[in-house]
Amino acid sequence: MKSFELVQPATLEAALETLPAARDTKARDSVKLLAGGQDLLGELKEHLVAPDTLVNLKRIPGLDRIEHGADGSLTLGALVTLARIENERAIRERFTLLAEAAGAVASVQIRNQGTLGGNLCQRPRCWYYRHEQAVCIKKGGSECFAYGGLNKYNAILGGGPSYIVHPSDVAPALVALDAQAVIRGKRGERRVPLEQFFTLPSEGSVLRENVLTSEEILTHIVVPAPGAGSWRSTYLKFRERGSYDFALSAVALRLSLDAGKVREARLVLGAVAPIPWRCEKAETALVGRKLDAETCEFISRLALEGAEPLEHNGYKIPLTQGMITKALRKLAN
Repeated sequence: MKSFELVQPATLEAALETLPAARDTKARDSVKLLAGGQDLLGELKEHLVAPDTLVNLKRIPGLDRIEHGADGSLTLGALVTLARIENERAIRERFTLLAEAAGAVASVQIRNQGTLGGNLCQRPRCWYYRHEQAVCIKKGGSECFAYGGLNKYNAILGGGPSYIVHPSDVAPALVALDAQAVIRGKRGERRVPLEQFFTLPSEGSVLRENVLTSEEILTHIVVPAPGAGSWRSTYLKFRERGSYDFALSAVALRLSLDAGKVREARLVLGAVAPIPWRCEKAETALVGRKLDAETCEFISRLALEGAEPLEHNGYKIPLTQGMITKALRKLAN
């Protein structure tokens, strides 16, 4: 591991002052932000990043707060741990799929340390990216080695020129909840719908997975109130091991029901695309339908329409279809 300077700012303004300007492409990777450290420390040890400076965000007040608004909204600081999200009663009752998604991350020990912001901004888990000597397209190379190589865990939707999948569990849940990302930079604050926070490899720079520039910090996530109606939600994750594993496929589902029929729907998939994959066509098709066996089968097929599996990951199509059906049946009861 390369030696680095550890900076521990006491304010957000001081932290921003340490960051390089967005236009300074040479200095872009010279500074890294430290939250829970579960991903970054691994990258340091594996020599995937070698910053000159680490900026510890833990001393900045307010970034670890959970706030419930009078209007029913929820504001989560980027340093709120996944364990707190999983265990807070109000979140489990009103934003069920978010608590379920947080509880699906890795192990208890990691959830106690890992943060919301870190989980959303973590880098790809593709083993070519994680291999120190594999200069793949995500590290400035010319090709995605997974495309023609070992791609059991890679994308079946939205892939190209890189076929990573986004590893976050909480990201699909928050997209399904219509959450917004609050981003603070040297030029002020901006809010971005979380669905637009993540970027496909074919959009902008293939070297990054979100819209953050080098001079910006993700500070909060705002989840709007559930709204009128009978809302139900769930998050389902399939993994090879029973714990401490990333998803092979995941489903975040939120439905508003009226007299047994779907009034509004959000369906977002995880671990099948480089971003949390929203199934808008399937959402529209759900409206006005009862959640019977015919609907479940139809929606599960529609959601995976256009999937293009690679040599070793075709199993993700029937797996994800089955999980969508399971989620729909769960919320129908």
